Amino acid sequence: MIASNVKLGDGTVIHHRDLVNLYGCTIGTRTRIGTFVEIQKNVVVGKDCKISSHSFLCEGVTLEDGVFIGHGVMFTNDTYPRAINPDGSLQTEEDWILIPTLVKRHASIGSNATILPGVTIGEAAQVGAGAVVTKDVPDGAIVAGVPARVIGRVNDGPVDMFALGEME
Repeated sequence: MIASNVKLGDGTVIHHRDLVNLYGCTIGTRTRIGTFVEIQKNVVVGKDCKISSHSFLCEGVTLEDGVFIGHGVMFTNDTYPRAINPDGSLQTEEDWILIPTLVKRHASIGSNATILPGVTIGEAAQVGAGAVVTKDVPDGAIVAGVPARVIGRVNDGPVDMFALGEME
């Protein structure tokens, strides 16, 4: 479903319009969105981005231009999520604090990565598949692992995982 309050840029491609959930968001020109993607209200996606299937972009997420989101990437926006308040009442939007997340231009996030709230992923940075990003990622850094840590630089060429002791 694509709600009537979604702002879609020219040339945006949504592969299966009936198999996405977009509402209250802004999507830039020439961006591509795969199936089973949810993009919530107040999310801003820049131009020329690719959001692969089964990914979740919650309120508070901003993707700058040219960002790649792999399959099944999950963003979060609340450090201490709860369903109910201490008095047992159901929580509403007024009962929690939205923590924004920024992904800078040309960054790439691998499949099944989880991005915790409040982080900035730097320009042209790469997040490895399955990583859990708990803190800011510098521009041009390659991060991987749980929690994600810097294992190389994008401009340094291939990263030797054996030399880093990451593989046996």
